[in-house]
Amino acid sequence: MSGEFKRTAKVSQSSADAGSATTTFGGDPDAQRRSELAQFLKTRRAAVSPQSIGLRPARRRRAHGLLREEVAQRAGISPTWYTWLEQGREINPSADVLGQLADALLLNATERAHLVTLAKPVASARASRQFSREVSSELATWIDGLDQPAYALNGCWDVLAWNESTGRLLGDFGSLASTDRNILRMIFMWQPWRTLFVEWECLAASAVAQFRAETARHTGAPELLALTSALARDSALFARLWRERQLDVPQLRAKRLRHAQLGILDLTYAPLRPRGVADDISVVVYGARPDDATRKRLLASKGQSAGVGNDV
Repeated sequence: MSGEFKRTAKVSQSSADAGSATTTFGGDPDAQRRSELAQFLKTRRAAVSPQSIGLRPARRRRAHGLLREEVAQRAGISPTWYTWLEQGREINPSADVLGQLADALLLNATERAHLVTLAKPVASARASRQFSREVSSELATWIDGLDQPAYALNGCWDVLAWNESTGRLLGDFGSLASTDRNILRMIFMWQPWRTLFVEWECLAASAVAQFRAETARHTGAPELLALTSALARDSALFARLWRERQLDVPQLRAKRLRHAQLGILDLTYAPLRPRGVADDISVVVYGARPDDATRKRLLASKGQSAGVGNDV
């Protein structure tokens, strides 16, 4: 059955770091957010070599990255105060202090935005911890009428709607249990996708980085914790990627697929944010590159049984 999931490599609960996929803090979302901020700061501090900022480390220095005192000095803040941030304490850094920390840690634009999201959540953050469970009939009808493969996701990347073209290209989503019809779970746990996507490991790493950046505003949501905890338990690769805390932003990208009936396909895909729908809803649309015959093959497959199914 094409909807069968396989748990390939289990990870012990102790191997996942605190404040990431496995810690719930008694259901306190704010504590979860502060812990995630602390872990983010630690990973970025460890990623900055002393040499890159002109420091000459002592011979017996054990830390690979910067020391807390060095970050505090570069940011112009108290070492004690910075230590409290890495301990997940309840403090409220100003925008100026966050900017100074971002400079001290050499953060890029995506990382700076992530830092602000974790440190200064917007007033509506609690409401954003509720994910949509369905899409409007208007959005579903629009998706269904597209020739290109397209599907709608909520903020936890659950697939809420898809069209016929999606089934022909990516497999029978309807064969999956609703709890398994999640893009991250499908990438790591649905065997057909391991074969379908030519550069599967690159896709997996990119997806985790995008998911972390996209869901930062939902930090502490029970569904999000349940999803990442289960994946960290069942997939060693996901657990490692999640601990690394890399960030990426959704954008127009390319994918190469090895399809059972359609052969090698080079496709572009892009996430869209429709207006007038819940703010956690996005739509992913696939398109063919104009310089190849992929579009003709996709259109020719319409009405045929060209899905992933049991053939991949």
